[in-house]
Amino acid sequence: MLHFPVAAQPRAVHTHPVAAKRKSPARKSAALKPRARGKLAPARTRRGLAATEVMIALDSPDIASLAAEVTAAGGAPIGAYRDPLGGRALLLASLPLAAVQPTPFQRDLSPTHTKRLAAKIDEASAFLDPLIVVRGAKGGFWTPNGRHRLAAAKVLGLRQITALVSPDESLAYRILALNTEKAHNLKDKSLEVIRMARALARDDPSRHEAAYAAQFEAAELLTLGIVYEKNARFGGGAYSPFLKKVDRFAARPLATSLRDRQAWAERLTGIEADVKRIVGALQARGLKSPYLRNYVIARINPVRFHKATKGETGPAMPIAQALTRMAAAARRFDVTKVSSADLAWVAAGAESAD
Repeated sequence: MLHFPVAAQPRAVHTHPVAAKRKSPARKSAALKPRARGKLAPARTRRGLAATEVMIALDSPDIASLAAEVTAAGGAPIGAYRDPLGGRALLLASLPLAAVQPTPFQRDLSPTHTKRLAAKIDEASAFLDPLIVVRGAKGGFWTPNGRHRLAAAKVLGLRQITALVSPDESLAYRILALNTEKAHNLKDKSLEVIRMARALARDDPSRHEAAYAAQFEAAELLTLGIVYEKNARFGGGAYSPFLKKVDRFAARPLATSLRDRQAWAERLTGIEADVKRIVGALQARGLKSPYLRNYVIARINPVRFHKATKGETGPAMPIAQALTRMAAAARRFDVTKVSSADLAWVAAGAESAD
């Protein structure tokens, strides 16, 4: 027989009727249990097409003319279907490599990446990832997301390549945001965006720059792209935090806004020349740090202390004014007031951010 100490004697518990309705400890802990890491909650509502709505025939009016163009180019239509999300008609086809070209506003080709990609495809003995292809501006076909796969196919000597062909030509401008074939760096992305902007400005010079916000993703990429066109070695990453606070899409025709951005890019190039001069002077005083340039740019940034409030979308100050102040700060920069302790503080901040 078990004997309990007096202090530990179990007591009868009288539950209030309302309290009885409360969750049991097990249910309560389950309700409060956080979702496991890596788990994503599914959408509450279902969207898109049903399976019976996806398949379409090759002679469907939505796709027949495109299938005929593929055949005329020396390719072969394989099948057609509707995208299960948006319902757009798409054609799966085999196309000769000579009929497909990358869009003219894509990033520059990386031979190293192409050779590595070709080797991996050859190891797998299968080319499993179709290119996305649209009609080109002057006939033929463009791929907005497959430059390196197309080049790899040429390295491998393929006759044909599998492609997902869309009759929606504007897809060429919208798909760059989905391009993950080779990770973009800031230079690649900026050059793609400015090349795309110049093509769009030629096609429709009256349409406002802000109308292309989804395609361009960030306004500062346009300005940086113009700088990179002139100087591929420009270190735009140090100026990106500044530009993000002051550069916005313009409610003006794209052709006009590109002229404005040309002037901003030239001023940014002039500021960079002053930054190099300052860095050289600091090095001459014996200050050595990989963060010298970033430190100088942060010091002359006129909006470095600006904190955006919730819901704020406007610039911290107009970009033309910000560039004027930045250039003035660079001209009056006093290298004698910079100490090793200042650079150590910057280095510690950079390491903690990493």
